[in-house]
Amino acid sequence: MSGVSLAVPLLLGATPARAADGPPQDAQALAKAFGARVGISAMSMSPNGRLVAFLVPWGVGQQVMVANLVEGGAPRAVLASDKADEHIMACTWPTDERLFCRFSIYSANVGTPVRFARMVALDANGGHVGIVSERQSSRAMGFDYHGGAVIDWNGAKPGQVLMTRAFVPEMTTGTHLAQTDEGLGVESVDVVSLQRRTVEHGRADAGGYITDGLGHVRLMEQLAVNSTGYDTGRSVWLYRKVGASGWQSLARNDASDGIGLRGFVPEAVDPTLDAVYGFDDGGAGHIALYRIKLDGSLARERVLGRSDVDVDELLTIGRNHRVVGVSYATEKRVVEFFDPALKALAAALHKALPGQPQISFEDASADESRLLLLAGGDTDPGTYYVFDKATRHLEKVLSVRPELDGLPLAPMKPITYPAADGTMIPAYLTLPVGSTGKGLPAIVMPHGGPSARDEWGFDWLVQFYAARGYAVLQPNYRGSSGFGADWQSKNGFQSWPKAIGDIDDAGRWLLSQGIAAPGKIAIVGWSYGGYAALQSGVVDPGLFKAIVAIAPVTDLARLRDNAQNYTNGAIVDQQIGHGDYIKAGSPAQNAAAITVPVMLFHGDVDLNVPVDQSRLMAERLRNAGKAVDYAEFKGLDHQLDSADARSQMLANSDAFLRKALSIAP
Repeated sequence: MSGVSLAVPLLLGATPARAADGPPQDAQALAKAFGARVGISAMSMSPNGRLVAFLVPWGVGQQVMVANLVEGGAPRAVLASDKADEHIMACTWPTDERLFCRFSIYSANVGTPVRFARMVALDANGGHVGIVSERQSSRAMGFDYHGGAVIDWNGAKPGQVLMTRAFVPEMTTGTHLAQTDEGLGVESVDVVSLQRRTVEHGRADAGGYITDGLGHVRLMEQLAVNSTGYDTGRSVWLYRKVGASGWQSLARNDASDGIGLRGFVPEAVDPTLDAVYGFDDGGAGHIALYRIKLDGSLARERVLGRSDVDVDELLTIGRNHRVVGVSYATEKRVVEFFDPALKALAAALHKALPGQPQISFEDASADESRLLLLAGGDTDPGTYYVFDKATRHLEKVLSVRPELDGLPLAPMKPITYPAADGTMIPAYLTLPVGSTGKGLPAIVMPHGGPSARDEWGFDWLVQFYAARGYAVLQPNYRGSSGFGADWQSKNGFQSWPKAIGDIDDAGRWLLSQGIAAPGKIAIVGWSYGGYAALQSGVVDPGLFKAIVAIAPVTDLARLRDNAQNYTNGAIVDQQIGHGDYIKAGSPAQNAAAITVPVMLFHGDVDLNVPVDQSRLMAERLRNAGKAVDYAEFKGLDHQLDSADARSQMLANSDAFLRKALSIAP
């Protein structure tokens, strides 16, 4: 394996938002730097490897930028949206001259707040803009929330792609031209004219399709819907043999409780092996990668599994989504490459890059001669690079967060600590740069989900508090995903006493180790983490001296009932469940038990956790005579994706914590 040469930055025009006279020092400047929206995101490469497209913040929205990797120069803006209720999710390249960009749009016009998607096409220079998603007529008997998604860059003929489409039937009165298909189907769409041809007719029970990357639909998910129209979370995957049109049964999956994975879930087809890769717990309690033949034999092979953590990410590369490996997270994320050449290249790139960061291959040219990769780690928010296989040349493209360039960041260390019953809980500890690690103000920060987990890497929220002098501990409490079915238990709602107990034990461990100074420990969380922060204040009053909850769940019954307005209502009903634990596990129902000051933040168009959860909590705390500060952000959703809002949240929460913990400003 020959060496890799690293070049200077290729593109011009990425100017840090802060002054060049050194890193920010004061609280407001740090809040602005860490609260800034991600500067560069969703980068993709054209089929010839010469161009990249990516998103940058623009007002409250995003701009799509295109840059020439060969000729260099400043990137050019080709599309923009400055609407708070409209987000550009990503742009990809069907050809060297065209881009497809997917939008997510918020609407409350139908009574129940929803998000729907639409696809837009444009030339690489910003011209010839068109709507890819099929327009609905005035005769439509429903609404297409799906908007279509590209599932294969090879359509019925060159210049076409395969896209899913949610067919909506039309009224037939007075016309013979009404659209009568209903449900999800597949079309071949011309990327220039946007003319379309049906490949798979719409089916009301279809939940998704998977192709072989060569323009052939090979798998279909068949959903089970109950008599009231709710998604049950159960499905059957069907497949077809090469050249066949009929469907045959492949596997079943049951996620009806919204907790874990039971049954096989396909991810990608390998046409050379005529097999599908997917994940399954296999009845062993930990998710593993399996491969099933699609030749009629259904021969099944366990490709990779572990007894300590779930194997949970399939790695593909290129326009055909060629399967090249799999990854899983232990203390850090580990990649197992199936492709020997790519494995050797990843090792060489790891050694060549500063700090030897973790590397992910984000995209590639059609012939895979040029690779787009993202490298980063706990003290590196990430940098995009392009590698040319022929020249062995590696070029830096752009930093993900230019506002943080040159700012010392705090290392994140994997640790374990004992829960009350002796179970060792995995966690990540981040200490301020240059600190002794003793006698510090400290924060326990439980993650959201609860069916999620924290991983080693850059975290802007953690890094801000570390920069302000706090030790931050992130526990992967029982109820987290990624550690097997037994660890996840019934999930952090039905099994909240165990989850909250583990989180509280994280605080006790910080105190017992002398990391946290007595009386100077707080809890901060987002979403379920915000719920855990508040519920900790209910069940263990005074352990944490201050609570910050961002977009928190506060009333389990209300959250469960709100979900009945959506198709996943039956799944959420089972996930949260029913019983005495609902009231006992709802902070808003037990606000009087909280003895420390509380600060709440929430966006008023949050579809994950409705804003009335925070409004209720603030009201109950005030009625109980408790100290509470509540900030509500207009027009923002669960992520609070606004530089102004995030900077305000960071600065205000820091001031709140310093006052509550008696720390100097």
